[in-house]
Amino acid sequence: MGRLDYMNLISFVIPSRNNKKYLEWSYDSIRKNLGYTHEILLADDFSDDGTWEYLQEVQDKDIGVQIFRNEGPDRKGIVYWYDFLCEKATNDVVMFFHADMYACPNLDKEILKHLEPGKVVSATRIEPPLHPDGPEKILMDLGIEPEEFKENDLLSWLISSPELHHSKLSKETTEGIFAPWAIYKEDYERVGGHDELFAPQSKEDSDIFNRMHLLDYKFIQTWRGFVYHMTSRGSRFNPMSGGAPGKDSPEWIHTTTKNMRNFIRKWGTIVQHDQYMKPIVSPKYDIGFVVENCDTHMLKELEPWCSDIYGDWVGHKGYGVNKYIEEEQKNTTIDLSKKIHSDHFKPKNDIVVRFDANKLNNNNFQIITKLSDILKDSGQVGEMEYEIFKFKIKSLDSYERDLISVGVN
Repeated sequence: MGRLDYMNLISFVIPSRNNKKYLEWSYDSIRKNLGYTHEILLADDFSDDGTWEYLQEVQDKDIGVQIFRNEGPDRKGIVYWYDFLCEKATNDVVMFFHADMYACPNLDKEILKHLEPGKVVSATRIEPPLHPDGPEKILMDLGIEPEEFKENDLLSWLISSPELHHSKLSKETTEGIFAPWAIYKEDYERVGGHDELFAPQSKEDSDIFNRMHLLDYKFIQTWRGFVYHMTSRGSRFNPMSGGAPGKDSPEWIHTTTKNMRNFIRKWGTIVQHDQYMKPIVSPKYDIGFVVENCDTHMLKELEPWCSDIYGDWVGHKGYGVNKYIEEEQKNTTIDLSKKIHSDHFKPKNDIVVRFDANKLNNNNFQIITKLSDILKDSGQVGEMEYEIFKFKIKSLDSYERDLISVGVN
C-alpha cells in the first residue's frame, strides 16, 4: 500500500487581508486541481474589500472549509493566524499557503510523497519576474493579476515533461524551505509555532525555520510539485496597503525594518541561508558592549547586536536614551530597559567588548555584524584586541538551542 493510500489529508491554512480577488483565485485552484478532499481554513484579517462576504459564500457551498474573522479594529497578522488556523485544523498534515498562490495539479501528491514525521516539504514556486531569479524557483511570466493569468500556458508547460528540458528540474528534490510548506501538525506544535516577537508578520518564517533546523527537522523541496505565485500581493505589493507590483507598501517597509531588528536581537545575525534557502544558524553568545561616546543614534545602530549595552547616559544623553527606549519598545516584545545600562554597572556577560563609538566606521562595523562567526572561528578565551575592539572573553558557551522555545530571546 502506498503512502497516499493511508496518509491523512492536508489542511490548507490561508490567512488574507484585503486580498479578495487573489484569495478567490487561490481557493478555486485548490478545488479545481486537487479536488474536494482536502480541508481549507480561511481567515479574514479585518478586510474591507468584501473578503468576509466571499468567505461566507464559500462556506455555504463547501463543507470542507472553515472560515474565521477578525472584526478589528486592528489586524492580527499571519503570526497569529497561522498558529490559530493550525490549531483548528482537523488533519494531521498542515500546509502553510498564501492567498496569492495557485495550486498546480498533483501538488498534494508530490508533497505527501516526501512528507514524514520530522520532515518539512516545500513546493517549487513559479513566479513572474518581480523579484530576482534564484536557484530555488522558476521565473515564468504568466501574469501578475488573476484576470490576466495564463492558466492554459501553465498547464501545458506542466504536462510537457519540463524536467526533460529545464536544468533546475534535473533533481527531483533539493534540501531547502520556502513557502508554501507542509508539516505534520505534531511537528509544528513541537517547535512551538510562530514567535509573537515577529507579529504581525515579516521574518517570522526565517525564525521558525531556524528553530526547525535546530530541532534537526529535514527540509525537502520537491521539484515536481508546483505553485504559481503572484508574488507578495497580500503584503509587500498589496495595493490596499499602498503597494503595487514592484513597489513596496509603507506598511511592509515598517514591519520588515522592525522585524529585521528583532531577528538580530534574537539570533545575533541577519537572516542567513544557503542557495536553496536552507537556514544557516550561527552561535548565539552572551555579548555585552561597553561603549564610549555613544549617542542615541549610535545606540539605535548597536543595541540589536548585543545582549546588553553599557554607556555614559547622563545629562542630555540620559533624556535621549529614555526616549529611545520609550519609542523603540513599541516595536519589540524584548524588554529594552533590561539590556540598556549605565556604564556604572559592571558587565556580567560571557563576552565583553569595549570600544569608542567615535572610531566606528562602515568597515569595522562589519565586524560587529559577523561577531558570532568570528568568535566561533577564533575559539579563544581571555583578553585580546582586534581593530578598535577590546575583548574580554570568559566563555564561548552558546545558547542558540535555547531559542527553540518561543519567547526566549
